Amino acid sequence: MTASVYDVIVVGAGSVGMPTAMYLAEKGLKVLCLDQFASPGQGSNKAAIGGLRATHSAPAKIRLCLDAIKTVSTWKDTYGDDIEWFQGGYVFVAYGPKEEKTLKDLLVIQKKAGLNIDWYGKDDMLRLVPGLNPEGLIGGTLSPEDGSASPMLTNCAFHRRAVSLGVECRFNERVTSIMRRKGKVVGVRTDKGGYATECVINAGGAWARALAQLGGIDAPVTPDCHEAGITEPAARFINPMLVDIRKAPGSVNYYFHQAATGQVIFCITPDPAIIGSDRRETSDYLPMVARRMVGLMPKLANLKVRRTWRGMYPNTPDGSPIVGRSRELEGYIDAVGMCGQGYMLGSGVGALVSRLVAGTLTREDEENLHELRPDREFAGTEALK
Repeated sequence: MTASVYDVIVVGAGSVGMPTAMYLAEKGLKVLCLDQFASPGQGSNKAAIGGLRATHSAPAKIRLCLDAIKTVSTWKDTYGDDIEWFQGGYVFVAYGPKEEKTLKDLLVIQKKAGLNIDWYGKDDMLRLVPGLNPEGLIGGTLSPEDGSASPMLTNCAFHRRAVSLGVECRFNERVTSIMRRKGKVVGVRTDKGGYATECVINAGGAWARALAQLGGIDAPVTPDCHEAGITEPAARFINPMLVDIRKAPGSVNYYFHQAATGQVIFCITPDPAIIGSDRRETSDYLPMVARRMVGLMPKLANLKVRRTWRGMYPNTPDGSPIVGRSRELEGYIDAVGMCGQGYMLGSGVGALVSRLVAGTLTREDEENLHELRPDREFAGTEALK
């Protein structure tokens, strides 16, 4: 073991780990952030399409995302970094009674958790989103304070601030064991050395389960692959992120938005899920998603697709993150299982975990941690995961 001793070691420098390290340093803690890749955000963060929504069906996720949106939306004014924030809102469309009922039923939970959201009928929806296919449209929900930004620019901004606050980041360094003694964390060993600490935070994303097992415990996180793509840039003609939750052969839903730089970025949730870590693009994805997108907004047929890629969603059995202290290993904290929403949850989760470590939890924090606790019974699934 080296002489280096840290208050906290964060494993993972992605959408969750980097803001967690930053917030811990803001509280005056000595923090080491380890990552197996060459620089911040090179795991799943770089595959994210940039949506930031609090439009969820689980109260803890709504509250944490509201916190994250507050951070990202004010980042440029506060710290000066342009992370391409655009507050276009999120629209969930309904073309059938099943989707209409789902979206309307969720409004009660969403509004109670503090989300600004409402239902709009067909005419209002066509006014809010010109270009939507009117045939069969019933209406939809709009949460106007949601938006989008650049995941990589955001993570790099978090990294710069973290380093300025004293966080030590070590890249190209893989954790090989979480060292324990008498049921307590005492350090971390990597392929390049060892570091002493009494607190380890697992922010390993799609690799979270393997990391947990290095400490002799488990985290029920299973990655599956989702494919995304980006078009050539165009003058802005779409404001909100559009989400269509209709199930169709090959996909559960799909969603797209127009980035601040003009490109339309899109993704689909495959059905059945593609379990595993194979991130090679497929030949099936683009024809499938193009048909659905052009069917929803016909003018998209005029745009050329520049490239596609695949990223991993670290899923949990119930579609909600796992956040909190382990009852099996003292000093170990989970910040895992974001289910493909690490970017939109990241800074909210990071701030929560920093308060957990510092012992400054609020009543709302306690409620969030209870809902997301690692030892909960994983039953049901989040409706808008």
